[in-house]
Amino acid sequence: MTTRLPSLNGLRAFEAAARHMSFTTAATELNVTQTAISHQIRRLEAELGVALFLRLKDGLALSEDGQAYLPGVRSAFQALRHSTQQLLESRGSSVLTISTLVSVASKWLLPRLPAFQQAFPDIDVRISATTDLVDFRRGGIDAAIRYGRGDWKGLRADFLMADEVFPVCSPEVATTLHTPENLASHTLVQVSGLTASDWQAWLSAAGQPAQLADGAKLTFDLAMMAVQAAIDGQGVCIGRSTYVNDDLRAGRLVAPFDLRLQDDLGFYLVTPHETAESPKISAFREWLVAVASNTFV
Repeated sequence: MTTRLPSLNGLRAFEAAARHMSFTTAATELNVTQTAISHQIRRLEAELGVALFLRLKDGLALSEDGQAYLPGVRSAFQALRHSTQQLLESRGSSVLTISTLVSVASKWLLPRLPAFQQAFPDIDVRISATTDLVDFRRGGIDAAIRYGRGDWKGLRADFLMADEVFPVCSPEVATTLHTPENLASHTLVQVSGLTASDWQAWLSAAGQPAQLADGAKLTFDLAMMAVQAAIDGQGVCIGRSTYVNDDLRAGRLVAPFDLRLQDDLGFYLVTPHETAESPKISAFREWLVAVASNTFV
């Protein structure tokens, strides 16, 4: 059963009067008459069915019920003030703070960011590269690039792109890879927690035995490190298009086989609903979606 909230005006009057222990001072703060404060509090007491104040000859005192009720009311108003301040600062500030994974920032976002800065020179972009989940209420983050299904509760998620999964290697190593069977004689490079199962999925789709993935491996915590190992000729990396496409275009990497698997998950720009349409976030979203849609062209 949902409890109906009492009058907001009554709660404001109660909080202010309790803070000052004066109906007159509360009236001055809220820009109403002392009579209005008195009526609002009496109406609130009637709604709650309790007396919140003891009206004494020499002033006011909180009743036991008032003392018990005040901390929750005060905390709620403080939270509202804090949220309002954050919202207004976020809308008015020229600083745009984006949270994303280290490898996404390094291999995909940062090479493209100068184009945004040129188009919007008044927006000061700051990148927070972390694997931690973002707390938009306390973390000072405006938006985040997240990997998943786009179903984060209470947040707006705009689709950016989905990965294709396929092996990549240096041009020199590629000369020794004529068929997938040749992978058995190479070190397989992967990323822990992200692509640890990608090799098995790709080998299975290529008709190769699962045992082929049990050979020599080189595992990294970050995708950017795995990609660099492949560029350096240390093995064959099971690549994801977000992290390897720029290196493929530049010739630092080669995709030795045509088979590519489509990932079920994707990258999304995630923002709180209450700030999603602020000018700086809207500008970044429109630019980022447009850039992402051309990533694999």
